Amino acid sequence: MCRSIKTLRPPVLPEEATEEEIRAAALQYVRKVSGFRAPAAHNREVFDRAVEAIAEATAELLDGLEVRGAPATARGAAG
Repeated sequence: MCRSIKTLRPPVLPEEATEEEIRAAALQYVRKVSGFRAPAAHNREVFDRAVEAIAEATAELLDGLEVRGAPATARGAAG
């Protein structure tokens, strides 16, 4: 869908994804879906809420994924 969103799980990313990487992916997703690179002032709140919700869902997804053959990470072990 959006080629600028990179894979955030091992083995593509050798270490745990950072909060910044997760938020950047969420921002790219919201930009693509909404069609806005930067929303107008009247859409800023809903745009920002969507980015935060998607970032949270992404972190939860990464926490729960089990990648065969990959060592356990601190993020995965905590969940």
